[in-house]
Order: sequence, then structure tokens, then C-alpha cells
Amino acid sequence: MPRRVPGLFFFSISINNDMSEDNDKHLWVSWDKYHHLIEQLALTVHQSGWKFDQIVCLARGGVRVGDVLSRIFDVPLGILATSSYREAAGTEEGALDIAQFITIPGGSLGGDVLLV
Repeated sequence: MPRRVPGLFFFSISINNDMSEDNDKHLWVSWDKYHHLIEQLALTVHQSGWKFDQIVCLARGGVRVGDVLSRIFDVPLGILATSSYREAAGTEEGALDIAQFITIPGGSLGGDVLLV
């Protein structure tokens, strides 16, 4: 069920992962499971009845999810670049860096926005 914050909804889905005990530092998700989870998220958003005008995704992890949801719901997609895994060839989290601007086709950000 989404949580309501003025101007925002928060949706979540759970991942049941069969991780082995000797490899509990990583979360392994197959491409089939990944696509299924995106579809599950889309269904959760749809069933909530919440209407939004645009989607903004956080690059890098949210780009594919945002792209799929943008196509399913037929709304524009904006991208906000973020980065925190720059150390040790991208394997260690560092300080969060957030881009100054959102890239969005056809104008500016407005209305109700789904953030992924």
C-alpha cells in the first residue's frame, strides 16, 4: 500500500531471494525476476488509483524501471542523474552526488510526479 506524503506516493514491493549462506553479501535477481518485479510494481501503482503526469527516475538504478513504467502508463520520463558508487571501480559507496538539472523532454517538470 502506498504511503502518502504531500505531492508524493511511496510504493514498495518485496523480493524473495534464495541466497546461499556463503554468498549473503549479494542479491542475485534473474532478468525474468527483474522484469516480473517491474510489472508487479506497475500493477501496484495502477491498483492504487493514483494518477501522475510524469515519471522521474534516478539514474542509474531507476532508469530501466522508469522507462518501462513510462511506456506502460504513457507519460513522459525525466531523468535525474545521481552517483554514489564511484570508489574502488564502482564497488564502494561514497558521497551522494546529485545532478543540478532533470533531463525531461518537452518542457519542465510539473504536476504529480512518480519518482522511481
